[in-house]
This record gives sequence, structure tokens and C-alpha cells, in this order.
Amino acid sequence: MIRRLFILSLLVVGFSSCKNDSATTSNKPEENIPNTEFAALLEDYSKQGYALDPMVATNAGDMSYNTEFPNFLSADYKAKKRAYYESFKSQLSKIDISTLNATEKMSHNVLNWDIDINLEAMQFKKDLMPVDQMWSKNLDFNQLASASNAQPFKTVQDYKDWTTRVDNYLVWLNATIDNMKKGMAEDYVLPQSLIKKVIPQFETLAKGNVEDHLYYSPIKNFPEDFSDEDRKQITADYKVMIADKIMPAHQKMVDFLTIDYLPKGRTSSGINATPLGDDYYNHQIKLYTTTTMTADEIHNLGLREVARIRSEMEAVKKEVGFDGDLNAFFEHVRTKKELMPFTERSQVIAFYDSIHNVMKPQINKLFGKQPVTAFEVRRTEPFREKSAAANYSPGSLDGTRPGIFYTPIPYVETYNIFDKEDLFLHEAIPGHHFQIALQQENAELPTFRKTLWYSAYGEGWALYTESMGKELGLYKDPYQYFGMLSSEIHRAIRLVVDTGLHAKGWSREKAIQYSLENEAESERAIISEIERYMANPGQALSYKIGQLKLIELRERASKTLGDKFDIKEYHNQVLETGCIPLQLLEDKIDAWIEASK
Repeated sequence: MIRRLFILSLLVVGFSSCKNDSATTSNKPEENIPNTEFAALLEDYSKQGYALDPMVATNAGDMSYNTEFPNFLSADYKAKKRAYYESFKSQLSKIDISTLNATEKMSHNVLNWDIDINLEAMQFKKDLMPVDQMWSKNLDFNQLASASNAQPFKTVQDYKDWTTRVDNYLVWLNATIDNMKKGMAEDYVLPQSLIKKVIPQFETLAKGNVEDHLYYSPIKNFPEDFSDEDRKQITADYKVMIADKIMPAHQKMVDFLTIDYLPKGRTSSGINATPLGDDYYNHQIKLYTTTTMTADEIHNLGLREVARIRSEMEAVKKEVGFDGDLNAFFEHVRTKKELMPFTERSQVIAFYDSIHNVMKPQINKLFGKQPVTAFEVRRTEPFREKSAAANYSPGSLDGTRPGIFYTPIPYVETYNIFDKEDLFLHEAIPGHHFQIALQQENAELPTFRKTLWYSAYGEGWALYTESMGKELGLYKDPYQYFGMLSSEIHRAIRLVVDTGLHAKGWSREKAIQYSLENEAESERAIISEIERYMANPGQALSYKIGQLKLIELRERASKTLGDKFDIKEYHNQVLETGCIPLQLLEDKIDAWIEASK
């Protein structure tokens, strides 16, 4: 984001108990001597964590749990989850921190924070609203059914494993109805506008020809070495699975949502209108920003950022010679035919590939450490693309599955490219792909940290990378630069509308109107975004909070080190630890600055 190197004075992160000991300790003899007891604890944490959530294991490339999908909503599962975190919290307290090297101290602090935030989350009854249009487990599971994601379909056994996993998934799916019925009785229900978006997602999987069904995809992609007999048997089994299990289960959900749940849906928009209340939103702020900022602080910060970025947008409007006001310019950008040049979806993919090719010669100037994991651009699967945002799907830990940038293209003729260069920087390179792939490839990190995700760090990094477009040979067209500003103001608006919805009593309509008045996104896209914030309170705050902290730390390092400042080394320092809470990152960067003087 340019970056104006705007200092976030409000970002005073309050996790003093989580301080990175390595930032203040320089006991050289310890540096490279691993603590075997602690290493065993971390390994157990990862292994038991995979057993607790097999989807995490599959996405990481561990195929040990490919038949499993636990009923995350059952009392038995919740008891196991609580016992898991409490057990490791107790074990961690017995580790002598003075015996740990710098990397281990960081892992100790990160693990402590991770356990605490997960235990804190368990005190809330959020699972009485177990499905939504964007974040719920059924959407993650259905992605696996496409046979183009983490679930393998390479052997006959793989195909059999999937049918077993589907049976387990359907147990969870049935439990969601029971939980939503309890939620209806206790006033834990989704807003009606979100329910209306969820119903079509289930409806798509409840009807149609078996051969056209998403779950039939593996049959269309048989490995060449399968025998005719295996192909025939698996095809028959999958047809039965789809017709007798998948379609009826999803139709049952459609009927429940339409007949029973929708009429009980709430007309309020914010989470504080449910019994979860302000306490839950404060927890979500802490989870997604890894700070102790308040909703009021974040809301006011967002208002200031929106005003600042609008002034920069005015300069671009003047540069291209547009005579109307800024809101008229938004509409001009939304509807400018030259910015919607595609007639085929393949052209969209080729456009992103061309962005990558422009950047390649410049990448080495800014990044010393670069991933070896492969990367691809793909269209978002049709079953979810009408309500999905562009996203990055990480590769496997062993690097055999590439990182994938998914872009939804529901209406190719109106696919506007004005903000797509910065989108590629954010979701792909050097944003999520660099950050996540390097984290997974780092041999010094314990397994649990290779798959760990803190949104303030991960999304903050991705938003920060958008600032490097000009350095990477992009943003030559003023409309593309305006697109970068539009993406930045979009994240600043999130600070305003997310807190507005969940802490200040804003309606969905008020949040939509505020966004329409301050950014160039289409009304359709804005509605999807506002409903995204309604479904997962606080997540949208992480981008700008993390970005501003990274900008602050970069400016601090540059100012302190002067000619000794190396941008590649700064990026190395940020990326090498993987996702960590922001205070731990700040401690690390401060220690690096001090050591580099």
C-alpha cells in the first residue's frame, strides 16, 4: 500500500505474558542445542492435533486420517478437545524455559497463546450456529469432493477411503440440524439474509443428474492404471453414494433451512444481538488481531484510514481527468467497459499468469528467501463461486501439491480487472503463497507451527505485499493503482463496518451503504462482503491491523539502521518465523534491529 509508512499509534499489543524471550536473551551456548523433551511435546501436540481435526492433517499432506471426519458438535468431541488443550497447557508449564534455544522459546510462547485462545473460544456456544455461507465445515469438505484438492484419488483405496469419510461427514451434517434446533430455542440463529445464501449451496448438491454432481468428479478423473473392473465397481459405488446418501442428506438440510430455520432467522445483523453478546466479539477481536484493541479504537482507526485513502484516490481521479466527484468515479470504475475485457473464463486465468510473468524479474530484488512449492491459478469451483471470495489454498507440507490461487468467475463478462494486480499480490505472490509456503518449508519449525494460522500476521502480510506493486513492475496503469487504493480502503472500511455491525448496532443495510459510498466495488460484491463479516465477526479486522504493524516495524528498522537497512533481510526476518502473534513478531524485529546496529 504505497506504503505511506503510516504509524499505527493505537496498536499497543498487550500480551506481555507472551513475550519472546529470545528478544532479550543472548545466551549463545544454548542457541543450537535442542531440548528433546520440549521437541517431543511439540511433536505430540501436532500428532494429537491431527487426530482431533483430520481435515488439518489432510490439508497438510498427512494421509493417515483420510477416512475420518469427526462429529465436531458432539459432547464427546468437545470433551476430548478440552482435555487436549488442558493437558498440553499443563505439560508446557513444566518446561524450564531457560533450557530452550531461541527457536524453541518462540515455539513455547506461540503454543501458550494458541492453547489459551482455543480454550477461551470453548466457553461460547457458537456451534449452535454451525453453518453459514462462507466459513462452515461443509464448504471445506465439499471442496475435497472435487478431486482436485487435498483429498487424494490416486489408488483404489483412496476412492474407498473417501466413501468412508463421506459417511462420517454425513453424521456431522445431521448433527448440524440438531444443533440449529437447539439454537432456535435459545436465540442463537443466523440472520435471515445469510440463511438465504446458505440454502442454494445445499440445494446445488441435492438435485440434478448423478453424473453431473460435484461428488461424481473423482469418477471423471480415474488414474490410467485402474482396471476396468475397479472402474466399474467404484463408479457403481459412487452413484449409490450420491443418489442414496449425499443428495437426500442435502435435501433434508434444504427442507429444514427453508421450512423451519428461515422463518426463525433474525432480522438483526450483529453478533451482539445474540446471547453471545459483546464478550464473544471481544474474543473474536483478540483472536483475529492478536491485540487487546477495543472495538471503539478499531472503529475510529478505520474512520481515519478511510479519510486518508480517499484523499489519495482524489489524486488518481484528477490524474485520469475525471470531472465528477469521487463517488461518481467509483461508479465510473465499476462500469467502465474497457476494464471488463473478457469473454471466456480461460482469459481470466491467462491474465493472472501475465501478472506473474511481469513480476518475476523483480522478485529477487525484494526477497532473499523464496518458496520451492509450485503455484497455480484456478477458477473457484462453480458450487461455491457465487458467494465466495478469491482465496489461496496452501500446498502440502511435502511440496507435492501446489499452492492454488482460486478466483471466482461467476459472470465473466462483468469480471472487472481494475483491482486484480493487487489481488494477485495479496492472494498469490508474494502474498499468501510466499508466506505460507516458506512457513511449511522451514525445517527449523516444529510441525504444529508449519500449519498454524494467525490472521493478523497472515492477512496482514498479504495486504502489506500489495504495497510492492510498483517495485515489482505493476501499477503502471493509473486504474490499477486506483485498484490498489481501492483494496486498501476496502480493508479500512472493514474496520468501520465490522465493528459497526457487531459493536455499534449497525444494520446490514447501513454497512452496505457505507461501503458503497467509500469504495468502487459493485453492489453485488459489497453485499457478499458485508454478509461475510456478519458470518464471522472480527476476521475482517485482521488485514489492516496486521498490515499497519508490518509498516510500522519496517519504518522503525529503516529509520534506526539507515544505510544498514536491507529490505530483503527485513522480509526474511518477518517470514522465517511463520505465523505468530503480532507482539512476538515485534519483539523479534526489535531484537534484530538492535543486533544489526
